[in-house]
Amino acid sequence: MAKVTFEEMLDAGVHFGHLRRKWNPNMAPYIFMERNGIHIIDLYKTEAKLDDALKALKQIAKSGRKILFVATKKQAKDIVAESVKKVNMPYVTERWPGGMLTNFATIRKAVRKMTAIDKMKTTSSWNNLSKRERLQIDRERAKLEKNLGSISDMSRLPAALFIVDILKENIAVAEARKLNIPTFAMVDTNSDPTLIDFPIPANDDASKSISLIVNAATQAIAEGLAERKMAREKKAAENSEKEAKAAAKKEETAKKDDDAPKTERKARPRKTVAKKQD
Repeated sequence: MAKVTFEEMLDAGVHFGHLRRKWNPNMAPYIFMERNGIHIIDLYKTEAKLDDALKALKQIAKSGRKILFVATKKQAKDIVAESVKKVNMPYVTERWPGGMLTNFATIRKAVRKMTAIDKMKTTSSWNNLSKRERLQIDRERAKLEKNLGSISDMSRLPAALFIVDILKENIAVAEARKLNIPTFAMVDTNSDPTLIDFPIPANDDASKSISLIVNAATQAIAEGLAERKMAREKKAAENSEKEAKAAAKKEETAKKDDDAPKTERKARPRKTVAKKQD
C-alpha cells in the first residue's frame, strides 16, 4: 500500500490549522505548537492516523462494500468527484439531503423516479405531453441528477463515510453516528475528533491538502478492489480445476468399467419337487 510521506504532507500544507481562538480542546493531542496565533498540526500523528485509516478503507473495499464520500465545500467538491469516480464509489458534493441515511428508503424513491423519467422518455407517451410539461419534467430530472446522480448505484446503506470538514457536514456525521456507520474524516484544529471513528488530523481548507489525503484514500480503496478481484479470479480458477479433476476422474472410472471383463452368470439348477404319491 502506498504511503504518504512526511515531506509530501509538509509540501501540501497539511500541518496548517486554524487560529488559536477557534480551536477545539479535544484536538490538543494532535497539535504540535502555535505559531503567529495559528495552531500547527503534528504531522507524525497525522501520518500514523492516516495509515490506520487507509488500512481500514482497504479492508472495507476488499470486502466489496461501498464507502460514501461527503464533501460539499467549494474547494473540495471537484477534487473528491474526480478522485472517487475512478474507484466507482458513491459521493455527495452538492447539498447533503437531510435524512439521506436515516430515511434512506425515501432517497431510493427519488432515485427510482429518475429511472422512471428516463423510461418514459423512450415511450410514445413522452411525445403526447405538451412542451411545457416536458420542460418541467426535464428540470425535475436535472435537479435529481445534480443532487442524487452520484449515489444512483448505491442500493443500500454504505459501509462507511469519508468526510471532508466535519463541521460543515455535521448532519452527515450525526446520521452516521445514529446508525453506527464507521466514519473517516479530515479533522482540522477547530473540529472535535471524538465524533469520528478514524480521524485524520489535517488541514481541511487547502485544496492541496484535501487532494493529497483524498487521493491516498482512493488509492487504498483501489488496492482493496484489485485484491478482491484477484481473490475472486483465483477462487474461480480453483473451482474450475476441481471440476476438471472430478470430470476426469469420473471419465476414468467409466472407462475402467467398460474395459473390465464381463463375468458370465452361471445358471442355477432348478430344484425338482417330488410329487407325493397318494
